[in-house]
Amino acid sequence: MAAAVGNGAAPGGGGVDTKAAFRQIYDALKEELLTDPAFQFTAESHQWIDRLLLFMCFADMTFSLSSTSQQMIDYNVLGGKCNRGLSVVDSYKLLKGADVLGEEEMFLACTLGWCIEWLQAFFLVLDDIMDDSHTRRGQPCWFRLPQVGSIAVNDGIILRNHISRILRRHFKGKPYYGDLLDLFNEVEFKTASGQLLDLITTHEGEKDLTKYNITVHRRIVQYKTAYYSFYLPVACALLLSGENLDNYGDVENILVEMGTYFQVQDDYLDCYGDPQFIGKIGTDIEDYKCSWLVVQALERADEKQKCILFENYGKKDPACVAKVKNLYKELNLEAVFQDYENERYKKLIADIEAQPSIAVQNVLKSFLHKIYKRQK
Repeated sequence: MAAAVGNGAAPGGGGVDTKAAFRQIYDALKEELLTDPAFQFTAESHQWIDRLLLFMCFADMTFSLSSTSQQMIDYNVLGGKCNRGLSVVDSYKLLKGADVLGEEEMFLACTLGWCIEWLQAFFLVLDDIMDDSHTRRGQPCWFRLPQVGSIAVNDGIILRNHISRILRRHFKGKPYYGDLLDLFNEVEFKTASGQLLDLITTHEGEKDLTKYNITVHRRIVQYKTAYYSFYLPVACALLLSGENLDNYGDVENILVEMGTYFQVQDDYLDCYGDPQFIGKIGTDIEDYKCSWLVVQALERADEKQKCILFENYGKKDPACVAKVKNLYKELNLEAVFQDYENERYKKLIADIEAQPSIAVQNVLKSFLHKIYKRQK
């Protein structure tokens, strides 16, 4: 039986807004973690974890980590997007062909969605440390806060372990419990392996553009981003629906391809997107990223143009960045991207419509239509 949520409301029933229900279930899960009998929390450790969860799960909103009341913190942190987590609920509804889910179904779907958000939080805490980043979504990275520092490493580990605690509490005894554990473990391994490849390819002090090619870029993107951002939410919904993931290899491949396309869009927008619209200033050139754009430039550049790339790529100097962007313009990479996007969309649609299940087609098309031609 699902844990009680709020004042006995039925999340997903009676037209309750999905985002509101999703947020409500977060409160229930957080409270369970803060009273987990496996660890005897002190008042200080209880408060620390509470602040950590609020920071990581709702990092889109600004709040203070001062000693002010929890009511003020809650007021300021509500409203994060949580797209990956909400995709579990949306996908499950489409698979069932239902606009409204029962209380138990809604609770389980949202809980799996939150497990993905916890996984994302774990990745971000450690990724920021490895990249020596300064901000995350407009706020200082968790480890940059004076009262946190290297404790963030352990915080990341705790966040990852929370997933196992949540799954054990709410899914142990379900016929697909073992499959859920395998799924999260496998996706975590793939993502960590993609991060490893990204780190050793772009490692500071070993800059070498000859390492960059479309195969390396694709492998990094597939493993670092596509599996946990696109495949994992749908796989969770399929398991919740009683399906065997072994029967959905084609669906996995389509979602990984979609995730790859999504990252190519990100690489493009990093250079060509409007900072005021996308909410950030792109720094892939300065950061020596193995971007789709630089890979395309290397494939098309003559020897003189390659020299410009080798001399200027990865430097913070605005003049060097401008030279790289001018080269991209010479090579007409905007048009190259437009052709890629159109071809990718046609191929994905064809692959989706080849799936025997109309419900699965609807799930995949829903994902694709959310990202096709996006501008941020």
